[in-house]
Amino acid sequence: MKTKQSKKYLGELREKNAEALSIELVNAKKELFNLRFQNATNQLDNTARIREVRKNIARILTIITKEQNKDVPEKKKLSRKKRMAEKQQLEKKLANEKKLENKRAAKQQKVAK
Repeated sequence: MKTKQSKKYLGELREKNAEALSIELVNAKKELFNLRFQNATNQLDNTARIREVRKNIARILTIITKEQNKDVPEKKKLSRKKRMAEKQQLEKKLANEKKLENKRAAKQQKVAK
């Protein structure tokens, strides 16, 4: 799909409501299935159409996701170092909690004896 055509198609998609988008998605997936089937049986002349339909499906899904997340505030993107630091802190916290659980379990076993 050429850029002008894709921009026009995107504009049309953005004007549609959620129901129309879901119907469009189903239709695109059916078309992709049919194209793949035709390709497998060597009946498809324009194989580039498969790529176009896949991209259209991605466009539809992107618009649906944007509509769903419209009211959700965007988080600031964290750098890789910060993400790793947060992950390590979380892992340490979970490890400490597990140690405490093991100590409590050991105490309960001692009391039970």
